[in-house]
Amino acid sequence: MFKKSLACLFLFFTLASSVTHAQKGMVKVTPLGSHEGEFCRYDRALVFEDPNGSRILYDVGRTIAGAEDSRLGKIDIVLVSHMHGDHVGDRHLTEPGAGSCVKPEFSVNAEGVINSVTIAQKKQAKIITGSEMPKFFAKKLEQSGGNPADSLLVRFGGSRDVNGIKITTVPAAHSNGVSGRFIGGKLGQLLDAAGVTAYAGPPTGYVITFTNGLVVYLSGDTGITAEQKTVVADHYQAKLVVMNIGNTFTTGPKEAAYVINELVRPNAVIASHANEQATESGSLLPDTRSAKFKNAVSVPVHLPLSGVTMAFDEAARCVSGCN
Repeated sequence: MFKKSLACLFLFFTLASSVTHAQKGMVKVTPLGSHEGEFCRYDRALVFEDPNGSRILYDVGRTIAGAEDSRLGKIDIVLVSHMHGDHVGDRHLTEPGAGSCVKPEFSVNAEGVINSVTIAQKKQAKIITGSEMPKFFAKKLEQSGGNPADSLLVRFGGSRDVNGIKITTVPAAHSNGVSGRFIGGKLGQLLDAAGVTAYAGPPTGYVITFTNGLVVYLSGDTGITAEQKTVVADHYQAKLVVMNIGNTFTTGPKEAAYVINELVRPNAVIASHANEQATESGSLLPDTRSAKFKNAVSVPVHLPLSGVTMAFDEAARCVSGCN
């Protein structure tokens, strides 16, 4: 009887330890969109939380209500794919839920400082970018009273380790002009008057390897590229993809489905940058780009419902929060 009790006790603690280990081994992904529980027109921002507690904010966009937005929590790293206003944060909500899902109210003008910089400074986070973007963000941090050394470079083919998380940049087929409004002064005025933008080098995507082994590809705003197979799939072997599907300015649902099905071939994908109201009461609307993408893809497609945290294991299996 005593031996049987010991065996049961050992089994209990083993199972409890396994459950705890499994919970600690998850990468959590929380969308920060304009309207809670929905996937709305301008939703871009995602927060990734590593099992070690480090938190990465990817493409701030316009839906985060400044650095005081209570949804942010601790942020250690800010990633920016490129310099367009709907990604760096040229303006933003006064508070979550302002306006409607199809037309959020971005009434706060943040062009002078940029919301990405405001958040990084407030949270004492690192801004990590590729190409020629780090100099721009270093100067913005300095101008706003932050530390320019917190703007870090990761060039194509290289990587940077931050808190045990490996971050690298990969090519994206898009544009990366810096608006004169972001630069300010006489130079900014001249650029706007001439109808041209400054150049911040090629836009980027990212590949992130988390401490549990999960490899995630963040597409940025990209068209179809050969590197999605040779670099993202063959070399880094990404298992989870955040894929832009908005059409016209980026890949559309058909092209994005080709990237997923034929090039990267991940185990799961999170739709992004749909440029539409994709859901109502949390349910996918028919005849949307998001619905077309989901129907065309051969792996699980998860919608980034604002405020709903998804958890993924090392193989990109969603263990909670996914729709």
